Amino acid sequence: MQRLLYRIHPLAGGLAILCIASFMVSTIIAELSGNFQTIAATKHAIVWGLLVLVPCLAFTGLSGYQIAGKKPQGLALTKFKRMRVIGINGLCILVPCAFFLAFRVSDLKFDWLFYSVQFLELVTGSINLLFLGMNFRDGLRMSRSR
Repeated sequence: MQRLLYRIHPLAGGLAILCIASFMVSTIIAELSGNFQTIAATKHAIVWGLLVLVPCLAFTGLSGYQIAGKKPQGLALTKFKRMRVIGINGLCILVPCAFFLAFRVSDLKFDWLFYSVQFLELVTGSINLLFLGMNFRDGLRMSRSR
């Protein structure tokens, strides 16, 4: 079972990184297009993409906790602390932002509130992407030393 976790953990983490990066890139491309229907379709696709992202993040966190044991130390502890921030950002900021923006574009309301929330979403998503990347890097370091 432990061997399976060592294989699936980085795959789930990598898929989470790809999801967040694709959400951010698609948002930026849609905005640069200037087409409101493209922006609306992108926001709705991101909400559906949460069905992949949220389980990936949950599995990554839980499997990392299983691999690290009851009292993580060193890089494992650092990764665990980052995952807490990632989880809080995701549940308290990113998921509500995604739903808010999807509802807002359904009414084609592209006002200062929409763009303020989208800015918050992009900044918080960037932080999560950075932390996930750092966790991935540290995971590679840990696996090399094993």
